[in-house]
Amino acid sequence: MRILFVSGYIPSLVRVRPYNLLKALAARGHEITLMALQPPSDDNESLPELRQVCKAVYVIPHSRTQTLLNGLMALPSSFPVQAAYSRSAAFDHAVKTLLAREKFDVAHVEHLRGAVLADSLGMLPVVFDSVDSISLLFGKVLNDAPSLKSRMMAVLDLERTRRFEGGLTKRFRQVAVTSEADRGALIELGCDAERIMVVPNGVDLDYFKPQNTARNPLRLAFTGKMSYHANIAAAEDLAEKIMPQVWAKQPNAQLYIVGKDPSPAVVAMGEQPNVTVTGSVPDMRPYLAEAAVAISTVRYGVGIQNKVLEAMAMETPVVCSPQACSALKTENGRDLLVGETPEAIAQHIVDLLTAPEKRAQIGAAGRRYVEAHHSWDSAAARFETLYDKAIGTAEVV
Repeated sequence: MRILFVSGYIPSLVRVRPYNLLKALAARGHEITLMALQPPSDDNESLPELRQVCKAVYVIPHSRTQTLLNGLMALPSSFPVQAAYSRSAAFDHAVKTLLAREKFDVAHVEHLRGAVLADSLGMLPVVFDSVDSISLLFGKVLNDAPSLKSRMMAVLDLERTRRFEGGLTKRFRQVAVTSEADRGALIELGCDAERIMVVPNGVDLDYFKPQNTARNPLRLAFTGKMSYHANIAAAEDLAEKIMPQVWAKQPNAQLYIVGKDPSPAVVAMGEQPNVTVTGSVPDMRPYLAEAAVAISTVRYGVGIQNKVLEAMAMETPVVCSPQACSALKTENGRDLLVGETPEAIAQHIVDLLTAPEKRAQIGAAGRRYVEAHHSWDSAAARFETLYDKAIGTAEVV
């Protein structure tokens, strides 16, 4: 199948879903052309590998000035600011030029940030990967986000995004999301249930795998992009509400907060004894491999937490909040440990730090779970079904 893959950013190890879907689709024999915007925050590190798996890769720079202008122009309208972010005359020209000389069977459009880019695709059948319900996320941000800026953005864009997401199945022939909760949210907003499929995230099981590394029996790892408001909130809960209880029983326990672009609040956490804030690292795997326990204290969120799947794939036992695993089919006590309160999470951590056999059992069960439920190949196969449906609908029309 000839697939035009459209993204509002460059797929990468940080943007794991499109990055791994591209590789899985190519491995299944599809011919893929990637056309992506490059916002100011994106780098080019993943482009060499993307060019190996894709027939062609086109990157259109998207300046900070343009993104600010897009946001300002969206303010007096009813259009979501998050979607307007990606408006680009350069992209429109590039994709129309491409479509004039090449034929594609279907287009795959990634995320709310890429939705506006689909306006340039003409009559090409489109599968829209919503990934998450952003309006569902904004509703949770209003209640739980740690910063006034995040809450104000949610206030500004929530109703606009609800209206936009409610029309996704009118705008696109087929829609994908990562979890049943996100699917339910879109249906509640007015989307056609028959045209929404859950496609869970996978894990690169060859990349994230157990390492021949001795684990530090007192090291804990919290991973993620540390400028993201939900991760900042989770790190605050961990450092302020959970770790003091852990240190009361295990004073030598070491907390590593690993991830790029830590906010000032997160950087300040590194001033505490036994807390290390690494900032950006070239490879997350050594930190997961050396940790006795991986922690995900997500206070709010939507979709699937990749950090949980990646730790499980490396046989690092996971202790998490219910929100961190709500989209998974894991069994508490077998595949991971779930704590409803800071006290329960702290107790799970202490219990694992003193029980190496239990750590090994849960780590092994976690690996078995992701092997059974979260391969990127199976995700790609589900998208093939969506592509066929979108093409079939187009032929009927």
